[in-house]
Amino acid sequence: MGPVRTLRRSSPITMVVGVVLIITIFVFILSPSSSDSAASQLRKANAASNPLSPPTSPFRKQSEKANGKRIPPPVVHYHMNNVTSSPDPVGNRETILILTPLARFYQEYWDNLMKLSYPHELITLGFMIPKNREGNAATAALQEQITKTQKSGPMKDRFASIIIERQDFDPPLASQNEAERHKMENQKARRAAMSRARNSLLFTTLGPSTSWVLWLDSDIIETPPTLIQDLASHDKAIIVPNCFQRYTDSKNKPAERPYDFNSWQDSETARDLGDKMGPDDILLEGYAQMATYRTLMAYMAANGGDPRQEIALDGVGGTALLVKAEVHRDGAMFPPFPFYHLIETEGFAKMAKRLGWSSTGLPNYKVYHYNE
Repeated sequence: MGPVRTLRRSSPITMVVGVVLIITIFVFILSPSSSDSAASQLRKANAASNPLSPPTSPFRKQSEKANGKRIPPPVVHYHMNNVTSSPDPVGNRETILILTPLARFYQEYWDNLMKLSYPHELITLGFMIPKNREGNAATAALQEQITKTQKSGPMKDRFASIIIERQDFDPPLASQNEAERHKMENQKARRAAMSRARNSLLFTTLGPSTSWVLWLDSDIIETPPTLIQDLASHDKAIIVPNCFQRYTDSKNKPAERPYDFNSWQDSETARDLGDKMGPDDILLEGYAQMATYRTLMAYMAANGGDPRQEIALDGVGGTALLVKAEVHRDGAMFPPFPFYHLIETEGFAKMAKRLGWSSTGLPNYKVYHYNE
């Protein structure tokens, strides 16, 4: 039997190459995909450097402090003329602020929101929730969905920033049931409170880089995924789709009916009624006790009608309402008081018109309201 050969010692170069190869494999396995990494880098680049930065920029807490004190916020210059609100918001990377007064949480609302095809990294969500039992339940349910989306969901589904605010006043109605909400005697107080909630939410979230504001009610559960792009493509200062409600008819067949009657063209009858009213009285739409004979967009939808058909409006509803941010910056808000005998969203349309901005409706472009 021949002599036993001793094992050759591995050269240092071989060991180094082996270690580098192992590290490379681990990095490849554990690192996020290129798209996720790019999205993450974009978020970090767009993150606010200080909590006093614009509210629509996501803020990530910094541990760095100077001598135990928080580093003062930087002076930031904004060139507002560079903020566009164009028919091609995706191509121009325009930021969208979606604002929702939320009294109840509907899972279908959130699911529909997640289906919007507009790049989520360009969307900031803002919610105003009342401080009552229903509001507490809505807050808990909303935060659960936010956690799933923002922490464990795919990067493409995550929104740039999410803001939750609680009302600093009590809601005027104890119940948010649909029948109670729509009683005529409750309208002035209810809609005045809604105006206050909308204004508080708007004034605390509208940032200098916001291009569009989409008002989307919490009970809107079905819209086209391209809702933002479709509405913005009309390049209108204020634009509103037609809000309908799906239901089952007496023959147990699926049907739909108009829901929002606040989008209308004015009439001589309504103007005459307003002239005879006291300064604190308001005109209401959709009630037999107050026949205004306005032309309602709710009844202008045609089977197979062109979804891009436009009509001029004097009043708008707020179930789904896209507004160029400059309209709000000009001072158009939701009056919680009688403004030319109008209040809330209808008063907003009137105020915007006084500022030189017109409202447009899309009678054949539909969104759908929850059916209680």
